[in-house]
Order: sequence, then C-alpha cells, then structure tokens
Amino acid sequence: MKIGVSHPYFCYLHSPMQRKLDKEAKMGRFYNDTVAAISTAMSDAGIGIVRMSGPEAFLIADRVYRGKRKKLLSEQRTHTIHYGYVMDGECMVDEVLVMLMRGPHSFTGEDTVEINCHGGVYVVKRILELLIDRGARPAEPGEFTKRAFLNGKLDLSQAEAVGDLISSRNQYALQSSVSQLKGNIRDKISEIRNEIIYHTAFIESALDDPEHISVDGYGEKLRQTVEKLMGQIRNLIDTYDDGRMIKEGIRTVILGRPNAGKSSLLNVLLGEERAIVTEIAGTTRDILEEHINLRGISLNMIDTAGIRDTEDIVEKIGVDRARNYAGQADLILYVIDASMPLDENDEEIFRLIREKKSIILLNKTDLETVVTEEEVKNAYFASNLSNLNSKEINKFTIPIISISIREKIGIDVLEETLKVMFFEGKLSFNDEIYITNLRHKTALQDSFYALERVKDSIDSGMPEDFYSIDLLDAYESLGEITGEKAGEDLVNEIFSKFCMGK
Repeated sequence: MKIGVSHPYFCYLHSPMQRKLDKEAKMGRFYNDTVAAISTAMSDAGIGIVRMSGPEAFLIADRVYRGKRKKLLSEQRTHTIHYGYVMDGECMVDEVLVMLMRGPHSFTGEDTVEINCHGGVYVVKRILELLIDRGARPAEPGEFTKRAFLNGKLDLSQAEAVGDLISSRNQYALQSSVSQLKGNIRDKISEIRNEIIYHTAFIESALDDPEHISVDGYGEKLRQTVEKLMGQIRNLIDTYDDGRMIKEGIRTVILGRPNAGKSSLLNVLLGEERAIVTEIAGTTRDILEEHINLRGISLNMIDTAGIRDTEDIVEKIGVDRARNYAGQADLILYVIDASMPLDENDEEIFRLIREKKSIILLNKTDLETVVTEEEVKNAYFASNLSNLNSKEINKFTIPIISISIREKIGIDVLEETLKVMFFEGKLSFNDEIYITNLRHKTALQDSFYALERVKDSIDSGMPEDFYSIDLLDAYESLGEITGEKAGEDLVNEIFSKFCMGK
C-alpha cells in the first residue's frame, strides 16, 4: 500500500499549522511587542536607516512623523515611501523618507517601518531614542531575523545565511551565502526528510494494520533507499572542508628557516610593512596572523618563527608554536632561501608538509642560487622515505615556484597557483551545495549514523519497528538544520551573533 500525503501521520508531521505551533511552543513566547534598532553602520555616512518591526510599528511612527500632506502613516498603503520630517514635539529632528511594509509581506512577517535619514551618528541615535520613547523596545542582536524565522519567513539555515552574507569576505563566500539564502540547503534537506518520513509512515501504518498492509520484502526495498540517502548525506558532509574555507578563509601557515623571507612574503602579500624584517636570524619569535584576499580567495595568513634548534627560551616557544600551527593548517607556504644550502632544519620541514597541501617557494632568486628544484625533490623523498608508501615514492606533486620577494618576482604565479589549487574549476553555485556551518555538518553526521543503524537492523533481520525508531532519529537530526527541531537556547545562541539592526 502506498502512503500518500493524505496519511494522518504524514499530514501531522508536515502540517504548517502544527510546525508553527511547535516552533512557538519551543521558543516559549509570542512576539507581541514592537522593536527598533539602527540598521546601518554607526559612522558618518550619506544615509542612515532606523528600522521598526511589530504590531505597533505604524502607530509609533505616527507619533514622530509629520508629512507635508498631514496624512497618518497608519492610513497609507503597504510598500510605499513617504517624504516628511521626524519631529520631537514641534522641533524638527531630520528630513526623512519613510518606507512602510505591512505584515505578512515584509522581511519579519510583521508590520515594518524603515526611516531613511541623514547618516550622522547623532541623528540616527536621536531618531532611535524618539521611537523608544514613543513605545518601541530596543531590539536584541539579530532580533529582526529571529522574528522572520519564528514567523516562517525563513528557515534556520536561511537565517544563518543572512549572517554569513553580511560577514562574507570574498566572492565565493558571498555566492555561497546567497545560494543558501535562496534555500538550496533547505530544499535538499526537505527532499531527504520527505523520503524518510514516507517510509516511516508506511512502517507505522503497517504495524497498525497488518491485515491490509504487508511488509513482506520491504526490508530490502528500504535498504536500497537508505543507502541512497546515506550517499546523498555523505556528499553533503564531504563539502564541509571546502565550505569552511569559502566562509572562513584558508588557514595558511608560512614555514621556513630563519631569514628565508617568511615575514617579507607576508608583507608583500599584505601590501604593507606589517611584520618586522631584519637581517638578524630569529627576529620573528611569535605568531603573527593577518587576513588577506587574493584574487577572490580569503587566506588567514600565519607568519611563524623560523624552524631551527635554538637555546633561546622565547624563540624555542615560537618554534614549537610554528610546528603546532603547521599541523592545523589547510595550506603551508614553505619558503626556502635558494642562496643557501639545505640543512637538517629543512629535513624537518619536509616531514611537516608531507600530508599537507603545500607550495614550496624558492626565494632570493635575484641572488646566486645553490638550491635547484631537483635538489628539493630529492631532499623531500630522503626526509620522508620511511613514511612513504609505494604509490608516493618518486611521485612529487607539490608545486615549486621560483620567486624573489625583494624584487616581487613570481608573486603573480603564486597567486594563480593558489586559485587553481583550491577552487578554480571546482566551485559552482548553480547546483552544488556547500556546507559551511559546523552545526549543519554535525546534524548531517548524526542523521547518517541513524540511517546506518537502520541498515544494520535490516541486515540483522530485526523487526520493522526498529527501523522506524532510527528513521525518526535521522528525520529529527536533519530538522535541526532547518529549525524544525531546534530549542530556544540554540536559536538564541545563533541570533545573538548577529549585528543589532539585523
């Protein structure tokens, strides 16, 4: 028997009214007040925006606004803009444009007013104070987006995408956030959840009415479905590393011996003298972190102390930190002074980069060089011989680039190599979904393990009711991503990271 959307169990779980009531119950309260906040940056600018949302937004706006035609804003049509003045009694505060949006056709799903004023810090704060004095409450961080979520205008993944879009540092991060905001994660998760709940409903119906619904041979059919869904979930999980780098930037550690040119490289890529550079070996003793955008790719650059044996206590701590950061890196830029022979310190660095994405930079090529690419390859294999498997032996895949940091030669080749190495030709935001949030990855893993338990139960010949228990676990884990199953603490934590006016 095929269970369609008319099945009562299926309908309950997918009822919009039930979802709304469940969500409101989880949040513990209804929003029945009106909030206000400044939605633009607190700096001198051409325009500033003060936003209000809630049931009394229009009435509060009427208390501070005076138009030329003396019409009340509460009497105007939705999605209109009105020219007038913000008044404090008979004193004019500013000349403004007021945008009106009646709920549910607004971002929050509530009556919303946006006052566009001149962008001075004092004037926007003065208008906000007037609105609060006339009945509004100061909005909490992210409260407008939180209201949009609670009112069903966004799911939780889309709400998080709003925050990611605001904080995006490069083109890829922006595109990924826009795709998530359009609902690509929501749609995929809903597709998987619908298939899971269909089979759950079928099993529950069969257990309730075994005379009319047979489950003979159903285990094998379910097993095929579960394997398919596990594959889809695994594919989503596998995008997380790329997604994290898109969102947060590539953790890039610069390694090398003292005076190889590590700090100089950082300065050149930054375009400013950020790191101290001297001829004295061991100048860099601690970690220096900077964010760099190269050709649309975000790099979280970490300049480290030169790798060498030293008796200096402070420098030794810096060297130990360099080794630790290398272990956590997404990318290692290994700077070699090509004018000096390789030594035992280089041997250690070759071992550090073996299992990492790396680029080797032969620096100081403007001087007489003594280190060749072939020598680098031979030294790499010699340093890692005991750890290499048969497939790795004599297979060298690390890019080697000859550069002169002082003359800025080869820097463009480095930038192009970085782009090709990580993203070029791989990123597509049409159909591909990238998981950029650790919370989403964790929920996907929980769902995967639940489906794995279903598969194990089928293989072990367990009764069908065992299947439905784990199927529902998988269903609920996926619901944490979109907010169908999200507690108040989680929701509050997510939106607390938003800026005040969003």
